[in-house]
Amino acid sequence: MLPSSPSARSLYSAAVAQATPDPVAIIGASGALGFGVATRLGGAGVPIAIGSREFARAVETVERAREIVPDASFSAHHNDDAVRAAAVVILSVPFRNQSETLANLRHALSPGQLLIDATVPLAAAVSGKATRMLGVWQGSAAQQALEMVPDGVRVVSALHTISAASLSDPEHPLDQDVLVCGDSRDDKREAAALIQRIEGLRCVDCGRLEMSRTTESLTALLIAVNARYKAHAGVRLTSLPDSLWE
Repeated sequence: MLPSSPSARSLYSAAVAQATPDPVAIIGASGALGFGVATRLGGAGVPIAIGSREFARAVETVERAREIVPDASFSAHHNDDAVRAAAVVILSVPFRNQSETLANLRHALSPGQLLIDATVPLAAAVSGKATRMLGVWQGSAAQQALEMVPDGVRVVSALHTISAASLSDPEHPLDQDVLVCGDSRDDKREAAALIQRIEGLRCVDCGRLEMSRTTESLTALLIAVNARYKAHAGVRLTSLPDSLWE
C-alpha cells in the first residue's frame, strides 16, 4: 500500500490538508505515467476519476489500481464524464493523441478548471526515436493544449521528468523534483499542492508556460540516460530555499 504524503510537504495549513480533496480526473490512466500518478495520488487520499475513450478500459484500469491501493477511491468513466466530475484534470496521453483528445473534450471542459498537461512531443509519436523531440508550432505540447482548450481553462505543465516505472512501483521511493510551468503563479501553486501529496515529490516553479518547451525536452534526455545506465533517474535541483511557494 502506498504511504500518504507527509504534512510537511503540504502547501496549506494542517486543517486544509486534512480536508477531503475534490476528485481529480486522469485522462490517460491506462498508460504507465497516468497509472502511476493515479495510484500514488489515490494512495495519498485523493479520489481519482479515471477516464478513457472506452469505458471497459477505464473499468479495467480501476481494477488494476485497486489491486495496488485497495483502500483508495477510484471510479471509471468515459473521458468526458471524468472531466465533468473534477475541478482538476491531469492529461497524460501520448503526443499523437493529445490534439484529438482535447478536441473531443472541449465540450466537457469548463472555465475555471485546472488542466495539468504531462504531454511530451517525442519523435516516437511518428515512429521516430524516443530520445528525439518533435517541433510544435505553438512552442510546446503545453502551449498547444492552451490553444485548444476553451477560454478560462487554466493550463500548467508538469510531471515530464518523473519516471513512469518508478511511479507505478509502490515499493519504489521517490526523491525527485517536478518542474512546473504556467502563466499564473496561483495556478502553479494549486498544481503543486496536488502533486506534492505524493510522498517524495517536490514541485519547482520553472516560469511561464513557454518554458515547457525546455522541461518537456528533458524527458528525451532522461530516456537516453536511463537507457544507458538501466536506471529510472529523475531530476533534483540543488541549493533551492526550503520554502518554494510562499
